[in-house]
Amino acid sequence: MWPMPKSLPDKFELVFIDVTDQTAAKLKSFINSSSRPPTVIAIMGYENPSVLDLIFDIGAHAVLPKPFRAAGVLSSILMARRFWAEQMRYKKDLGKLRERLVNMQKVNEAKFILMRHQGINEKEAYEVIRKQAMAKRTTTIEISQSIINAESILRNFGDG
Repeated sequence: MWPMPKSLPDKFELVFIDVTDQTAAKLKSFINSSSRPPTVIAIMGYENPSVLDLIFDIGAHAVLPKPFRAAGVLSSILMARRFWAEQMRYKKDLGKLRERLVNMQKVNEAKFILMRHQGINEKEAYEVIRKQAMAKRTTTIEISQSIINAESILRNFGDG
């Protein structure tokens, strides 16, 4: 499409972008305008440090030099899609790991609050959290968050 539209319709999964004479900000804005980032294959007219830097900046999954032949296009598409799929899987896994880490931090914070206020050890504190979660049919994360919130309220109540 020419000129390049301001946003990318969601229906596109693969985009060929000519990076010659384009700014990284404009290309990133275009690529990220879709709800799900597409596979990006950069088309470049010449190699120089600024063009290569631009290709890295936009997160291209493959590169096709001009002039390109039909023989190289299909292999570029296949490799780019595979790289894109791996990237999406890694992002999903990273999101899960970050969420898990946040949840572990919540449980640990709640355990330390219970240990401090109840004079119990770490194992006993976790058992209190676990038993409360089972009794209320909820998760240990929700119970931990409740303990953290209650402690915060009590701390603020004591200051006021």
